[in-house]
Amino acid sequence: MEISILLFVIAVIFISQSVKVVPQQHAWVVERLGKYTGTLMPGLNFLVPFVDKVAYKHLLKEVPLDIPSQVCITRDNTQLQVDGILYFQVTDAMRASYGSSNYIMAISQLAQTSLRSVIGKLELDKTFEERNIINAQVVQAIDEAALNWGVKVLRYEIKDLTPPKEILHAMQQQITAEREKRALIAASEGRRQEQINIATGEREAYIARSEGEKQAAINNAQGEAAAILAVAEANAQAIERVAAAIRQPGGDQAVQLKVAERAVDAYSKVAADATTTLIIPSNMTEVAALMGSAMKMVQAQKSANA
Repeated sequence: MEISILLFVIAVIFISQSVKVVPQQHAWVVERLGKYTGTLMPGLNFLVPFVDKVAYKHLLKEVPLDIPSQVCITRDNTQLQVDGILYFQVTDAMRASYGSSNYIMAISQLAQTSLRSVIGKLELDKTFEERNIINAQVVQAIDEAALNWGVKVLRYEIKDLTPPKEILHAMQQQITAEREKRALIAASEGRRQEQINIATGEREAYIARSEGEKQAAINNAQGEAAAILAVAEANAQAIERVAAAIRQPGGDQAVQLKVAERAVDAYSKVAADATTTLIIPSNMTEVAALMGSAMKMVQAQKSANA
């Protein structure tokens, strides 16, 4: 009975030493008599009992590593309190086991020194503006060294950049002044645009009024021209009718009669006015002849009517 129990215990120990089940996203490094012999991949694996042993176990997932806060000095001699977080992944289990005694500490220390080196090349204002560049340069510097450790650095992110209180106060004043400046510029631009809009409106209104006045003047001129043309056409028609009447039989006598009547009327009005000085022409024979002809024609007209 004791022998069977002993054999069962030996079998259990034998199986536990020879059969290994590796979880997904893990890699186990196996040593045979103290020498690296291989890496166990996820799944069922078999070892030589008491000869092979699992020396190192590595997680192949992406691992976040918090980088301790540190003081960095910028190019313009300003101190900055900087902390960040690093993401890495084990890509070679053998190198991660034998390339460094503690690759996590090595990555952390290298991240700190690389960060101080990168920030030391930049001025204070640039450190806030170029975070992406700082992150990329830190990743590049660590990744070159981490290849020998079987580790791939995926990315680095700065969490906080904290300057001294005096610098923060000065930066706040600068930001306030810049905002006030932008506010003044915006207000002046608004007034400028308002003046431009007013001037544009007045110009358009003046142009509209001038166009209206111009059209009104054109319309008046066209009306006056039409009136003058109508009067001229009426006078022309009247003259044509008079000329046509003169060409008829007795037309000349009618004209002479009309002229004589007008002359007699004019002289009679002048003579009747006591305040008017009457000037008698030197050639009175023509006037007498004109009046005599007029009288004869009036008498002839009366006889004809009788």
